[in-house]
Amino acid sequence: MPRLTEAAEGVYVIAVTPFHPDGALDLDSTDRMVDFYLSVGATGLTVLGMMGEAQKLTIEESQIVVRRILSRVDGRVPVVVGVSAPGFAQMASLTQMVMEDGAAGVMIAPPSAVRTDDQVVSYYAQAASFIGDVPFVLQDFPLVTNVQMSVPVIRRIVNELPGCVCLKHEDWPGLDKITALRAPGALDRRISILCGNGGMFLPEEMGRGADGAMTGFAYPEMMTDVVRLARAGEAERARDVFDAYLPLARYEQQPGIGLAVRKYTMARRGIIANGALRRPGMALGAQTIAEIEHLIQRQERRLKDLNEWI
Repeated sequence: MPRLTEAAEGVYVIAVTPFHPDGALDLDSTDRMVDFYLSVGATGLTVLGMMGEAQKLTIEESQIVVRRILSRVDGRVPVVVGVSAPGFAQMASLTQMVMEDGAAGVMIAPPSAVRTDDQVVSYYAQAASFIGDVPFVLQDFPLVTNVQMSVPVIRRIVNELPGCVCLKHEDWPGLDKITALRAPGALDRRISILCGNGGMFLPEEMGRGADGAMTGFAYPEMMTDVVRLARAGEAERARDVFDAYLPLARYEQQPGIGLAVRKYTMARRGIIANGALRRPGMALGAQTIAEIEHLIQRQERRLKDLNEWI
């Protein structure tokens, strides 16, 4: 498997982890999910991300999931694995394991304990020393980590650590950050910028110079279409497509139930067998399910109209 580089682009879908209702891993659904992601144009996959319920898996289960996905992908696209951990020893062990199995790189989020700019830079310098020359994605997600990474901090990390090849941009608001990082001379070298937040700001992020998305949504074809159209210079068509999916994408972004909404919808589409979350996890009520169904029906009508119009 080729390693992740600064040239990463397109859509790296954050994969969910399918479970049976009793909480056991559902590996048959994992295979079906991988096939689906690739069929709709994913240029990469990201495994064990925050929306992949990685914190609910044992180390052994993590390896099982990663190996199953890598086997199914069979080298067709790069696979990035989240290795964020409380300690560097665990991070290094997981990194070595997944890279030996064929991963293209890893993703690292900062722990909430780091606060100052120097602490953030020092943390990533230490992490890089533990994982060696493995390429890594710098995850900037302050809404979850509570760690603020300014443009100067990102600049220091990129300029001082050659293993940092990609920024997962998930700040909110953060469009000006992309602009600042893409300004001439802002960085010693150009890195990939892939954006998160369920694609909620993807048209604007592409317009600011992002290379694509690294996030999840029950309809990842929205993201692949938006990125493809934006890169082809068809920004208005990209926005038309985005607008058709926006109500459901917005609904899926609710804190606490967002992943349950995503997995319910994916199960409804036949991508995974059921929408089970491993405990602890939210269960959807009847009214919530009715709202999701209504949004899907409206989305289908809008897409039909859009396809006829274009």
